[in-house]
Amino acid sequence: MTAPIPAFAFESSTTRVPDEERAALIADPGFGRVFTDHMATVRYSSEKGWHDLKIGARRPIQTDLATSVLHYAQEIFEGMKAYGRPGGGAALFRPQANARRFQESARRMAMPELPEEIFLESVRALVRTEIDWIPPGEDGALYLRPFMFASEVFLGVKPADEYLYAVIASSVGGYFKGGSPAISLWATREYTRAAPGGTGAAKCGGNYAASLIAQAEAIRNGCDQVVFLDAIERRWIEELGGMNIFFAFDDGSLQTPPLGGTILPGITRDSIIRLARDLGVTVREEPYSIEQWQADAQSGRLTETFACGTAAVVTAIGQVKTTEGSFAIGGQSVGPLTQRIRAALVDIQRGRAEDPYGWVETVV
Repeated sequence: MTAPIPAFAFESSTTRVPDEERAALIADPGFGRVFTDHMATVRYSSEKGWHDLKIGARRPIQTDLATSVLHYAQEIFEGMKAYGRPGGGAALFRPQANARRFQESARRMAMPELPEEIFLESVRALVRTEIDWIPPGEDGALYLRPFMFASEVFLGVKPADEYLYAVIASSVGGYFKGGSPAISLWATREYTRAAPGGTGAAKCGGNYAASLIAQAEAIRNGCDQVVFLDAIERRWIEELGGMNIFFAFDDGSLQTPPLGGTILPGITRDSIIRLARDLGVTVREEPYSIEQWQADAQSGRLTETFACGTAAVVTAIGQVKTTEGSFAIGGQSVGPLTQRIRAALVDIQRGRAEDPYGWVETVV
């Protein structure tokens, strides 16, 4: 039986950005700095359950200094995009997967699980409201940030009884700046992102906060991003600060680190595995050490490496630096398999190719 579609009360913003100003803002929005007029909100309490579903003006939230999230970090989020369609309108890519992962993150963080239909309709309703904020151009999209945090005011170490769920939207272009065809990575041996039994598979803010010192280390060493190794042996590659990673070999195969509680189960990662296999590519989910990565790159067995995620989609990796030295990958450019997979994925997302998987949902 299909769940009923929840109704969101709508209140139009009285401070909408004028059309001409909006057009100027979205002409070259960058990433995560241009925000739309409206947001979605839903409240939860242990007494009322989920209630007060609204689409209203995007505005600051007044928060008491004793609000639970500020002290105990019960917070989760998602990242997803709405894409403009060739004939007009907008579509989402695998929103049900985001809804399910949001529930899994909530479960790990001892938070109430938002019903899938409330998650989906909050995103759909906001996209329908803000479709004019989708930028033109190849990389233009409306980036959606559903998130939830403990809003109860108390100072006690226990799961909160009150939460606020919200969705905000941001007009975005390409994720990485600069003209380099491939990014560089710093492989940190000092810092780790997650350990077995921890929150590595949950999309919670604490994971990203813990990665920032390593990302700063990467920048100091002239790199774009940090890549983390496992917390026990400090040699098995796991993921970047906010992206999963794939390795391509001279036999045409792909490999990616296996999930297991310390790696975020990326929706782009999952899509690439399925796409690649349907393109006839062998894909292995197996551990891969940094020592083997360097040896394979230097011997030529490894031909390409790329990172993937909602924000950056598919991004080639051309160089890796460590405290022991550095090594280059292929021609430090976008390799043919990386390019092929990226094109296949983006064409489905943007409606330029057939979607045999039912991944794309047109919302307006």
